Amino acid sequence: MQNKKLSPVAVTGIVIGVIALFVAIFGVTTYNGLAKQNQAVEAQWSQVENVMQRRADLVPNLVAAVKGQMKHETQVFDDIAKARSEYSSASSTKAKAAADAKLNQSVGTLLNVIQESYPDLKSSGNVSTLMTQLEGSENRIAVERKRYIDDVRDYNSSVVTFPKNLFANMMGLGQKATFKADPSAYKAPTVDLTD
Repeated sequence: MQNKKLSPVAVTGIVIGVIALFVAIFGVTTYNGLAKQNQAVEAQWSQVENVMQRRADLVPNLVAAVKGQMKHETQVFDDIAKARSEYSSASSTKAKAAADAKLNQSVGTLLNVIQESYPDLKSSGNVSTLMTQLEGSENRIAVERKRYIDDVRDYNSSVVTFPKNLFANMMGLGQKATFKADPSAYKAPTVDLTD
């Protein structure tokens, strides 16, 4: 039996081949993982938009149900109409989130006005049902935003950690913007019922 020794060039070639194979497998695995996380973030944002759209669709019904009995609250209704328009025309994640914050604030003001100043209106069956649906929508939106924030956090953590960040940069997979509240959300809205 003859022992064949590998030449140093052959050993070097095998080592380089094994390293290249390892890097290729790691790169494909990293890319696939980041791509799945990216899809999860996109899907979760779609769900946030879905529940925000549900609320935006309910708002005109609530406005129509209470408008006739709240004639001097035109500013509230104007704010809601403007916020809905901004939401409908927003095209980016950031613009949708900002428009949603304005719509959220306007609807919150309307709900507060109804609860505090129009108890008879609040007890109306249609208005009560719509308010319950809007409150449910607000809860759904909060839950979906939280899920979106969690997905973005996980994705961004993957994109910035070494060595995944090298592959992410090569593949053009950068960090995602997380949901940020509109600066006006830090202040409680005021309701002025004077003419």
